[in-house]
Amino acid sequence: MENHKPDDTGKENPTLVSIIVRKINQLPESERNLLEHGSTYIGLNAALCGLIANSLFRRILNVTQARIAAGLPMAVIPFFSAQVAYTSFVSLPLTTGDLNCETCTVTRAGLIGLVFGGLYPVFLAIPVNGGLAARYQSALLPEKGNILTYWIRISKPVFRKMLFPILLQTVFAAYLGSRQYKLLIKALQLPEPGLKIH
Repeated sequence: MENHKPDDTGKENPTLVSIIVRKINQLPESERNLLEHGSTYIGLNAALCGLIANSLFRRILNVTQARIAAGLPMAVIPFFSAQVAYTSFVSLPLTTGDLNCETCTVTRAGLIGLVFGGLYPVFLAIPVNGGLAARYQSALLPEKGNILTYWIRISKPVFRKMLFPILLQTVFAAYLGSRQYKLLIKALQLPEPGLKIH
């Protein structure tokens, strides 16, 4: 038997990711920025939702101390969690070719906007402000048996007021996912750089 060497023609087989990245680099800068930094917009909206929820809980629990100590985690943690989730489940799969369905992209983006951009900041505000209320004794906290019903009663008005920001974040994330998908399709339809069309 003869020893066969792999066929080396001097040309490397371009991977799908390198082709997609090359095509994305051909897009205008504004469109390329939307593809590359879309997760940052979702993170900023999540931080805003966190700050709004924090403010609402502070008013209800009558917490006036530690504004920065409560506000900083309510902005930073939702920002990073929403940005990482959007990058991991939408942006990265789009640019690697693992996500190739517009409906799937919009659904994933909308769910991430709902869960990480809207609901998570509100739920995060409960322990942050509950701990501050207990520490500064600004609100009459219940006995051990009534804690769950107390927090449900306290949270209802906050969730009612947060309904619009949560829906806005969900719709914005779904729109951004759709827009990124369309930009990626547009990029893939561009001709290869340096390729002459006859």
